[in-house]
Amino acid sequence: MELEKVTEDARSSSRRRYDDACGTAHGLELIGERWALLVLRELMLGPKRFGDIRADLPGISANVLTQRLEGLEAAGLLVRRKLPPPSGAQVYELTEWGYEAEPIIQELGRWAARSPAHDPTLPISAVSVMLSFRTMLDQGRAEGLDAKIGFRMGDESFLAHLADGRIEIKRSDLEDADLVFTTTPVMLAAAVYSGQPLEEFEKSGALKIEGDRALAERFVTLFPLPPKVGA
Repeated sequence: MELEKVTEDARSSSRRRYDDACGTAHGLELIGERWALLVLRELMLGPKRFGDIRADLPGISANVLTQRLEGLEAAGLLVRRKLPPPSGAQVYELTEWGYEAEPIIQELGRWAARSPAHDPTLPISAVSVMLSFRTMLDQGRAEGLDAKIGFRMGDESFLAHLADGRIEIKRSDLEDADLVFTTTPVMLAAAVYSGQPLEEFEKSGALKIEGDRALAERFVTLFPLPPKVGA
């Protein structure tokens, strides 16, 4: 049985290698396994616990998530550490090199959004929506804006700062926000990307807006999607 396991491990390792000097090939060896890039995505806004990562990737099993975390750690893309007392929980956090993968996630997402087969009604995580804002912001439409927008989604809260045609987003309390959206990740994505009036989401109870109403109306227009292929 031990010999069979060693042989299978060798075959698995062989399947992950392309024997190709191209940087793209090596990149796929690093993050091309199923779920690996999405695990990186979930850590782009800071460290998370194992259970939180798994909750935001509902299709992944605990065993596969463990394998991907171990692989990304071995590759130097993330580290494990313990939070200080009183929590003491173990979290996973990207290394500086790991954070450099964000443009890859952004450009892949922008490119794939053009696919006619893309289904925006599927589940989506809070981090994924936040990263989509950093990806899709139209600098021209955001020109002249200097505002702080908060997002409250379940136990998570994020604060975005729009200024100079750029958007910075971090996990934060929302005391300094000019505007706060309270909703779910799916409903927030729908409110921004569907083109439907905000009033429709409010009437259904799916979205709550606190603060600058005019800013809310403008904010949801700042992230135009690229045209679909063949459109």
